[in-house]
Amino acid sequence: MQRPEAWPRPHLGVGAAAVQAGGPEPPAGAGEPTGPRLQEPSLYTIKAVFILDNDGHRLLAKYYDDTFPSMKEQVAFEKNVFNKTNRTDSEIAFFGGMTIVYKSSIDLFLYVVGSSHENELMLMSVLTCLFESLVHVLSSSWPRGGSGAASAFRKNVEKRWLLENMDGAFLVLDEIVDGGVILESDPQQVIQKVNFRADDSSLTEQSVAQVSLPRLILLLRSFLPWH
Repeated sequence: MQRPEAWPRPHLGVGAAAVQAGGPEPPAGAGEPTGPRLQEPSLYTIKAVFILDNDGHRLLAKYYDDTFPSMKEQVAFEKNVFNKTNRTDSEIAFFGGMTIVYKSSIDLFLYVVGSSHENELMLMSVLTCLFESLVHVLSSSWPRGGSGAASAFRKNVEKRWLLENMDGAFLVLDEIVDGGVILESDPQQVIQKVNFRADDSSLTEQSVAQVSLPRLILLLRSFLPWH
């Protein structure tokens, strides 16, 4: 068995060896592996979601970071994205250091925007969920029956129906993305939650009306001359 003083000494790092030898310390980071660093994962994967008409005008939009802090910058960005994508058959575009997935539907263009390192499949799952949820929510307000063309519209999203049901569209979007974080990518789950919120809101409004009407009648009676 070797004596303790004969055992091999532990290897000194680059900095420690230089200091022990009396030389200058190496620069910070010396000895660390070089090359591109992996991007740290983040829950905040969505930068923006917006829907434009076939002229590139905004109908619905939500931005989740300060990449475009002003309305003017947002509209300019949307216009540039529309000009780049409205005549192509692709579903993915890379613009301004961002990854954009999009889909056209009759007279609408739907866009989901993420950073350059985001997974296109994840962004596409959000876009698909948004589209299918909107189709279901908006189609619930369409008249039943009708021609084959009307049935085809129920499988898509149309500008007129979107404008008439904008509250429902925002409810759908809020169930899918919150503050840039993806909450849900299953359309069935989104539809169920939106229907629950809509029913709850309807009951609340009904309760308020039932309470307020008697109070209003009493108030009016107090001003009648024969009271």
